[in-house]
Amino acid sequence: MASETQSRTADRTTTALEPWQAGTVGGIIGALVFGALMAVQTPGVLEQAIPALYGLEGGLVGMTIHVAHGGVLGVVFAALLGAGGRTAVGPATGASVGVGYGVVVWAILAVVVMPLWLSAVGFEMAPPVPNVAVESLLGHAAYGLVLGLTYAILE
Repeated sequence: MASETQSRTADRTTTALEPWQAGTVGGIIGALVFGALMAVQTPGVLEQAIPALYGLEGGLVGMTIHVAHGGVLGVVFAALLGAGGRTAVGPATGASVGVGYGVVVWAILAVVVMPLWLSAVGFEMAPPVPNVAVESLLGHAAYGLVLGLTYAILE
């Protein structure tokens, strides 16, 4: 165990970020990229649906919530890598694992959880369950790509 700790410490001389921090930064950057795509493709999601999850409204509020969600999901990404024994990944692996993670996040949160949550809070334009939208899938895949790549570079 001591040799693992020494090896890990030696590997970490090029960056000051812990895995959870790299996940947070990657998640925020990924959410900003996804948010820019959403602002162009589906602005109503940012301006109405995302804020409605919390009883709020407005595009700036929607983007702020979206980016916060991205940061939290970035920490989850880092935790899952750590649980799998792989906190250090190269850019290609980070990007591909990130895309897979983005697709899983889409399948669970965007397709099922968000429409149920919007219905539960009485949002009149809540989509049906399942909410399968290609724009959302591509946006979540882009989020995962940026998250995984950023994570690999920073961690």
